[in-house]
Amino acid sequence: MSVNAVTSLYRRSLKLALDWAVHRHIWRGQAVYIRSLFEANKNIRDPRQQKVLLRETEKLLETWKHPDPYRAPTAPGGSKYERNLPARQLPYASGGAGDH
Repeated sequence: MSVNAVTSLYRRSLKLALDWAVHRHIWRGQAVYIRSLFEANKNIRDPRQQKVLLRETEKLLETWKHPDPYRAPTAPGGSKYERNLPARQLPYASGGAGDH
C-alpha cells in the first residue's frame, strides 16, 4: 500500500470528521482518535492485510459520509460562491438607428 493512499485516506477521514463536528474543540478529539487508529495499523506489512484495511476504511468513510458536507463559503457550492461577479461588458454597436 502506498504512502499516498494512506495519506489521502487519513486526510479524507479528518475532513469527514470536520463535516460532522464543525466546532474545532469537538473535532480535535475526533482527530486524535482517528490518528490513533492509523497509528495502530502502521506496522502492518502484509500487502493483502493492507488492502483489506484500506477497503474497510473506504467503506466506513462511505457509510459516514455527511449528507450536506461543509463547504467554505467562497468555494464552489458555497453560499458566497460567485456572489459579486463583475458585470459583463457588452460590445459597443455603432452606426445603428439610434446614433445621431
